[in-house]
Amino acid sequence: MEKSILIGSGSLTRASLAGQVAIVTGAGRGIGCEAAHALAWLGARVVIAEIDKSTGKAAAERVAQEMGAGAATFIQTDVGDERSVERLARQALRAYGKVDVVLNNATVWSFGAVKDNPIRDWDASYRVNLRGPVLLARACLPGMLERDYGVFVCVSSVGDKYMGTYEVHKAAQVHLARTLDAELEGTGVCAFTIGPGLVPTASAQAGVELLAPLYGKTVEELWAMNAEHTLSVEAAGAGFAAAIALASRFRGQEISSRQALIAAGIDFAGQEQEAAGVALTAEETGQALALCRDVRATLAAQVNGWGKRSSFERQWVQRDFKSNAGMPAEQWLETLEQLEHRLEAGDLAAVARLRAPLERLACYYEHYQELARGYVKDPQVLEEQLRIVRGYQEAAERLAALVSGGR
Repeated sequence: MEKSILIGSGSLTRASLAGQVAIVTGAGRGIGCEAAHALAWLGARVVIAEIDKSTGKAAAERVAQEMGAGAATFIQTDVGDERSVERLARQALRAYGKVDVVLNNATVWSFGAVKDNPIRDWDASYRVNLRGPVLLARACLPGMLERDYGVFVCVSSVGDKYMGTYEVHKAAQVHLARTLDAELEGTGVCAFTIGPGLVPTASAQAGVELLAPLYGKTVEELWAMNAEHTLSVEAAGAGFAAAIALASRFRGQEISSRQALIAAGIDFAGQEQEAAGVALTAEETGQALALCRDVRATLAAQVNGWGKRSSFERQWVQRDFKSNAGMPAEQWLETLEQLEHRLEAGDLAAVARLRAPLERLACYYEHYQELARGYVKDPQVLEEQLRIVRGYQEAAERLAALVSGGR
């Protein structure tokens, strides 16, 4: 009997990526290894591109053992070295005849204040976290364009102070994917970015141990502060694979593993989680549903309006929204759609498992009012704008109170 696997618990099937070939960099362990495993379950043949020979070989053997002979192969690769990447592309073509998917999972990190980190740490981060994806794009996109099909995935991260050497180049991957997708418009090749969230890999555990004292926290306190954004290693990897299977929905976007899991109908929180604190009457459920529809419609109209702005203004607005609302607008729309469906079904346990951080959305609208006070000079126009946005904020706050069990 086949072992239960998270990627198989939703709407995707073992034929979702049948016949496709995926390169996953840094797949010797952690999220990359789990992503490779999930991609193979979906029917893809996977190239484990890993610099560490022992972990890379072991990962490929594990995938082949569990998913069948030929499901995976290991090619030792240094993603920061141009010759190594070119060799990877040649060997992948020799082994499988094509490359349909590139998942840029390989990474290196170092933490500390910008003024303290030696330039060699910045150089090392650039080499793997930005130069690597560019080299992979140069090596693999021409073949994808020739066949008019392909998926190129960058991996982002959301960090704060003392993480500059890592986060700066991770942020650059977001812009790389957006640039590529704009250049690929009108073709069957797409690019997007996905972030795994906080995942308790060995590397993350070590990173938190370094960051905790810099933030004046214990390791336990820092993990607890981020508990709502933490995913298991398997869930993060399954999210990567699900996003690739649903790539046409996400092209040009920056999404998260959570968003991809939700889109694939995968209950990553686990069925054992209870709907603690959520006990709504039928009337309250109806109120929450009406509010959810209003909040989603409001945000959808805003996003549509952003699309009509200049590219520079649009990018600024999107970054500002993500910074204050906690996740990109596209992910918020997906979350609100899922919340609406669960409220329609009256499934309060599923509402609780979704854990939609609506307080953050309300905070964004509060922040938006502050922006308006700085930009709108006409007092009457300003007051009308503030009245409208206060309505958005209050709707999000009322919805948050209802779905969290408040009355």
